[in-house]
Amino acid sequence: MTELILIRHGETDWNVEQRIQGHLDIALNATGLAQAEAIGERFLDQRVDVLISSDLGRAMQTANPIARACRLPVIRDARLRERHLGVLQGKTREQAQQIVPKMFDVFRSRIADAPLEDGESLEMFARRVIEALSEVAQTHRNKRIVAVTHGGVVDIAHRWVSNIALDAPRVSPIRNASINTLRVSASGFEIVHWGDISHLPDNQAMDEM
Repeated sequence: MTELILIRHGETDWNVEQRIQGHLDIALNATGLAQAEAIGERFLDQRVDVLISSDLGRAMQTANPIARACRLPVIRDARLRERHLGVLQGKTREQAQQIVPKMFDVFRSRIADAPLEDGESLEMFARRVIEALSEVAQTHRNKRIVAVTHGGVVDIAHRWVSNIALDAPRVSPIRNASINTLRVSASGFEIVHWGDISHLPDNQAMDEM
């Protein structure tokens, strides 16, 4: 049976500032780097067959300690990037609401088919993520796969497997450095466990806003 483990990247300063990252390449902060090391330690005694990561720096920095622990190369896959948030990127939520209120409302309201200026609609993003995860699972059948990615990707995966609509309120936290495990069989994808941060000090990590 195939196992697909999705890991959200560690904390960045922009997470703390509630500044919208999207495709912008933001590095981990000191807390995020410590979280990445904790994830690496978590996988020291675990079998991992394939290690994949979004090509953005914050994901790659999170993947590197796992690569060292498991002695695996990191396969970069741009399809695992966060949603491209266009004109919202680089702005805090407060700034986005003031400067581009219509686009911020599209984002905040989760209007799935509404275009986001210079970015991806929610439907486009979901299609990219689902196609990527399906292909990864098919390509690496009967393997244990770790994929380091972003909060939006983790959210889409949870909605897809749980049959939750894109425009529905989120029901599960998506914390930095969390481990989210799917099992893949002939009957499809199913959640094994979600939002595991037991490897982090005091079980603390920021939730995706």
